[in-house]
Amino acid sequence: MIQDGDKGAILQRDKQTYAVAPHLPCGVVTPGQLRKLADVAEKYGAAALKVTSAARIAIVGLRESDVDAVWQDLGMSPGAAVGLCVRSVKACPGTTFCKRGTQDSLAAGMQLDAKYHGMNLPGKLKIGVAGCMNQCAETCIKDIALVGKSKGWMVLVGGSGGARPRLADTLAENLGTEEALALVDRVVAFYRSNARPHERLGRVLDRLGLDALKAAVLTA
Repeated sequence: MIQDGDKGAILQRDKQTYAVAPHLPCGVVTPGQLRKLADVAEKYGAAALKVTSAARIAIVGLRESDVDAVWQDLGMSPGAAVGLCVRSVKACPGTTFCKRGTQDSLAAGMQLDAKYHGMNLPGKLKIGVAGCMNQCAETCIKDIALVGKSKGWMVLVGGSGGARPRLADTLAENLGTEEALALVDRVVAFYRSNARPHERLGRVLDRLGLDALKAAVLTA
């Protein structure tokens, strides 16, 4: 039996079938990719196609014996759906498409995705990028997040959902894009150095204090 995450496959509730979710950076998908997903789902008799909370499209209800062939036919990389790593970078349309966007969240999100998606860390980590204060990318419950404002980016840290939800703390405001991305680098480095196994960033901040993070990353 395939273990969760091996071959990019997740065991389903019936304990017999699997789901796979190709990586779609920031949820952007081409018409060709959509056709490929649909064709593969039909070919292998999938039970459903499901848009996930990480803005991926999962093919659900696949036989174990078909998983390798499914990936070969898709020609796409798996999304980092499980494991101690950067699970996802979720971004709204921002100024690329949305009339309310004040910062280019999609461009910033793509840069973050290219650098961090799947990176191994002490615990799971999720990143969000929103182009305005509406925070459609659910940035207030992401481990690290950028939120666009008229004067630049606000950087949030320590948010999470789950059984013990935690709202993110504000780390810095009014940053240019390169400043914000550089700050994210330093936050990730702090997390890697200070987190215990399986510990989310918010719990690190609860244990060490937000001021400890500020001292480490804002004076760098």
